[in-house]
Amino acid sequence: MSSQDEQFQAAAPEPASSSADDGMTWWYRWLCRIAGVIGGMSCAVAGLWNCVTINPLNIAAGVWMMLNAFILFLCEAPFCCQFIEFANAVSARADKLRAWQKAAFYCGMAVFPVMLSLTLTTLFGNAIAFATGVLYGLSALGKKGDAISYARIHQQQKQMDEEKLTGCLEGQAL
Repeated sequence: MSSQDEQFQAAAPEPASSSADDGMTWWYRWLCRIAGVIGGMSCAVAGLWNCVTINPLNIAAGVWMMLNAFILFLCEAPFCCQFIEFANAVSARADKLRAWQKAAFYCGMAVFPVMLSLTLTTLFGNAIAFATGVLYGLSALGKKGDAISYARIHQQQKQMDEEKLTGCLEGQAL
C-alpha cells in the first residue's frame, strides 16, 4: 500500500459516525451540501465582480468572498478541489463537526465581507452562503414534535389546571 493510499484511507470519513450523530435525513444533508456549493459559486462570482474596482475595502471584501467560496467548496464538495492534496482530509474534518459549529462558521464567514463593504454585490453574493449556515443551524435545533404529543401535553396541562382550580374552590368551601 502506497503512502498516498494510506493518506486516502486516513482521510476517508467513517460512514456510521457522521450519519448517526447528527440526526439529519439524507435529503436534508444533500440540501445543505447543494446550498453550500451554490453559495460557493455565488461568493466566487460576486467576489470576482467586487474586485473590479478601485475602492480598497471592496477589493478586500471580494478577496474574502473568494476565500469563502474556496472554503465552501473544500468543505461541502471536495471533488471540486481534486488538485489539492489535503481536500479529502479537510472535508472529513468538516463532516465530523456538529451542525451548530458549521452554522456558526458559515454564517460568520458570510457576514464578515458584508461588514467590510456593505454593497449589493456583497449582500447578494453572501446570501446563499449565509443561508447554508442557517440550514445547518436549523438542523442543529432538531426535529419538530408531532401534533399528537403536543395535544396530549396540552390536555394534561388543562386537566392539571382544572384540578388545581377545583382544589382551591373546595378548600375555600370547607
